[in-house]
Amino acid sequence: MVAVINSGRSLHNIFNYNENKVKAGVAKFILASNYPMDTEELTLAHKLNRLLNQAKLNENVKRNSIHISLNFAVGENISENNLKAIASEYMETIGFGEQPFLVYQHNDASHPHIHIITTKIQADGSRIDTQNIGKNRSEPARKAIEKKYNLVEAEKQKKQENPLKPMDLIGEGATKLETKNAIAKVLNAVLDTYNYTSIPELNAVLKNYHIVADRGTEQSRVYQKNGLYYRLLDKQGNKICTPIKASLFQQNPGLKFLEKQFTQNEKFRNAYRTLLKSRIDDLLKSNTIQSIHELKERLEKENIQLICRINPDGIIYGLTYIDHQNKYVFNGSKLGKSYSAKAVQERFESMPLRQLSRSKEEVLSGGKIHLEPLVSSPDYFKNTFVEVLLQAENYYDPLPFQLKKTRRKKRRKKQNTRL
Repeated sequence: MVAVINSGRSLHNIFNYNENKVKAGVAKFILASNYPMDTEELTLAHKLNRLLNQAKLNENVKRNSIHISLNFAVGENISENNLKAIASEYMETIGFGEQPFLVYQHNDASHPHIHIITTKIQADGSRIDTQNIGKNRSEPARKAIEKKYNLVEAEKQKKQENPLKPMDLIGEGATKLETKNAIAKVLNAVLDTYNYTSIPELNAVLKNYHIVADRGTEQSRVYQKNGLYYRLLDKQGNKICTPIKASLFQQNPGLKFLEKQFTQNEKFRNAYRTLLKSRIDDLLKSNTIQSIHELKERLEKENIQLICRINPDGIIYGLTYIDHQNKYVFNGSKLGKSYSAKAVQERFESMPLRQLSRSKEEVLSGGKIHLEPLVSSPDYFKNTFVEVLLQAENYYDPLPFQLKKTRRKKRRKKQNTRL
């Protein structure tokens, strides 16, 4: 059993998330604990207001909501009664046994799982301390429940989990709800797992799943209002299906959320930046690699994905490196000037520029594109590779630097005309 605990600012959001699943027929409300009425008698208002009223007892606590998911291994058949018992025992062990909480059984994934909603504000207005709750309380609770109910252990379950595959996620004729659920699965797997510091770096990973974070054009209303959409892409990278506002997802992964992630992620990048540069340098110094295509293949063997951004004329103008083993994404310019597209291509001076500027398919995949990335698997590059073309952080401009300079106009000194 794998337990995931998230705190948040809005009980409304996590409540609506689960109730919308029920409305869509992919979840079932199975338990209300510490409510004055039986589970079957509760209305939507009863469920939510009990939590809201308790949270109001201490309005100084901003992050007052708790959303927990208990995930079981694929193939485990757990009865509804056992799910209720597991939820109650888990909440008791982590210190939330006296809190009002709601339990939902979800059926929208290959593995069985339940979601639990509660608040950290107690009946006397005090706050339950959730610092290190995962290590100090959740882990002991999880292990005890696994043993009592003979469940697959979390460590073994993680090894058995099937990674997301874009071909399994959705089709072009999907409804808006199906599109949203498919994108949500990928966002949950990527946003808190990979280290990225810009939208193009995030999109480098998301596009492996045919998903893109889209701000629109600079003239669009979405861009000017600092909005963000998530969209599905087809095999050619074209946008398909209805775009979904970031605010409609549980995490609300909009621009404000991402900017916080960028700042936080930047603090932990230096050590991995140095490590990645060292691995690239070792390959470039070997003298056995004579093209970007060969460099790409060698990096694949080390679980590093090299993405070449190509303009309409077939010229490579940007590189992005994704270390899938350590979950770090770097635009070439952020690694350093010597790792940019221009600098790397200059290392292969013996190779004609025309050969470096072959078609996208030839340069990126040798003529064959596969569409089943296994992001969490160390064997990611053995059988799969996806062409990912990102928008440039610095657009390609063929005009030489010298011609961009403008002459400064000299000021004419005023002559003293006074006598």
